[in-house]
Amino acid sequence: MIPHHIAIMMDGNGRWGKRKGLTRSQGHYAGSKTMEKIIMDSLDIGVKVLTLYAFSSENWKRPEKEVHYLMELPVKFFKEKLPKFMENNIRVHVSGDIDNLPMRTKLAVQSSVNETKNNDALIVNFALNYGGRNEILFAVKEIIEGIKEEKLSISSINEELIENYLYTKGLPDPEIIIRTGGEKRLSNFLLWQSSKSELWFTDTYFPDFNKALLLQAIREVHKRKKRSNTDM
Repeated sequence: MIPHHIAIMMDGNGRWGKRKGLTRSQGHYAGSKTMEKIIMDSLDIGVKVLTLYAFSSENWKRPEKEVHYLMELPVKFFKEKLPKFMENNIRVHVSGDIDNLPMRTKLAVQSSVNETKNNDALIVNFALNYGGRNEILFAVKEIIEGIKEEKLSISSINEELIENYLYTKGLPDPEIIIRTGGEKRLSNFLLWQSSKSELWFTDTYFPDFNKALLLQAIREVHKRKKRSNTDM
């Protein structure tokens, strides 16, 4: 059974580059090419929502040159791939604090979101300048403002209301979260949305991640769920 929503923490790009005798930025470029393939693979197998952890709010602490390269990647990526997204009915969604992105990056992202807003074969949700704690903090502040302005009441606060103030508003929670690169933690990713998600880890660096590993994750999680249901 193909999950409706899969999220991927695309980890290990920089380490892949260094292991290959390349720069970290070249590793990130290789990761962007793999990302393109995984998007098309997800469309091919019937995934409806694919969330990709592209840039975390903690990534600003990386070397300035690397951060600059990472901010330019979306500009190049969307310029090159938007026609393919339109051709394949792929919608771009963005989760994160995009107001604090460089203007070139922000405009490229907003343009891609607007251009693809009516597509519905696959939603690709790019987590960009994203942090799970920041997301929840943002939601809390917005709800407090709503109460101050008497648009909301304290009694109206429930899970559904909070979800309407998250970056992922309108998207289902992911059934599977995949992390490449060998680390086994969430690293501030989808903290609210992952409450019932199955986690799947691989030592493979993201540039070497492929459709076979994606399907392996789906199969193993499916078996895990079947065992869990049998044990209940």
